[in-house]
Amino acid sequence: MIGVLGAGAFGTALAITLAQTGRPVRLWGRDKDMMERIAAFQTSPRLPGVTLPDSIAPTGDAAMLADCEALILAVPMQQLAAALADLSLSPRHAVAACKGVDLTTLDGPTAIIERALPMAQAAILSGPSFAADIARGLPTALSLGCADDAVGVTLQDQLSTATLRIYRTTDVIGVELGGALKNVIAIACGAAIGAGLGDSARAALMTRGMAEMLRLATAMGARPETLMGLSGLGDLALTCASPQSRNFALGHAIGAGTDAPTALSEGTATAQAALALADDRGVDLPITRVTAALVKGDLTVKDAMRDLLDRDLTKE
Repeated sequence: MIGVLGAGAFGTALAITLAQTGRPVRLWGRDKDMMERIAAFQTSPRLPGVTLPDSIAPTGDAAMLADCEALILAVPMQQLAAALADLSLSPRHAVAACKGVDLTTLDGPTAIIERALPMAQAAILSGPSFAADIARGLPTALSLGCADDAVGVTLQDQLSTATLRIYRTTDVIGVELGGALKNVIAIACGAAIGAGLGDSARAALMTRGMAEMLRLATAMGARPETLMGLSGLGDLALTCASPQSRNFALGHAIGAGTDAPTALSEGTATAQAALALADDRGVDLPITRVTAALVKGDLTVKDAMRDLLDRDLTKE
């Protein structure tokens, strides 16, 4: 039995694709009234037009997840620690499906899982994906980071479907940071496009942003090849080029001077956390630094671009 903790768009989409294999899936959401409506109508307001398979059991009762051997944790990163503290769960495997760095502890998802669920094998699922694509059965590939490769093999088999292809790695840090840091670069790219700075500026930000991701991730012990894979480069390419990305959309709104829903973007918190991690390790993250200032309203896009372009010339 697989359980999905978090009935947002991504959690629901994962539940749908896993249930289409015929396996029973339990989908938990905190709003009990909404979960009852989802169960009654087999649709979710987070994924309009998509019908939930009969093998999904939506619930607002966390006790229904008690016998799930594997749990997918699809709650927002900044809420993960509180959610696990509030619920009494004891899965054998716990797989994070959220991207970011906790602002309070500067930990990634697996460290939070290991503290909250010490008996569970922790892993993380990340990569270039939109919930609507997964729910509609469009081809998608993701990275599964699990320190124990034997457990990774088991989870890879459990979570792969006809349209969702899972690649595994033991480089958990690389998978976590690739998925987290690309959100910051996506905000920067959205701001450039929203301000009318053009696709060449976006390409430069993506490329130099990738360099920043590599610098910080390798300083923290990640393998460079992980960042060049699905959870790093792949996710960066998707989120920096599509308005479906909440982080790109946030940056676009900032660049265009329209209302920016910062609360909906994981990249806003990750930018601050990444700077703290980088400062502790003496790692230079100029794009991340100006993006954090942009989101806080301390810089305009024009000033941010000037700051980046006025930096000392160097070799690539």
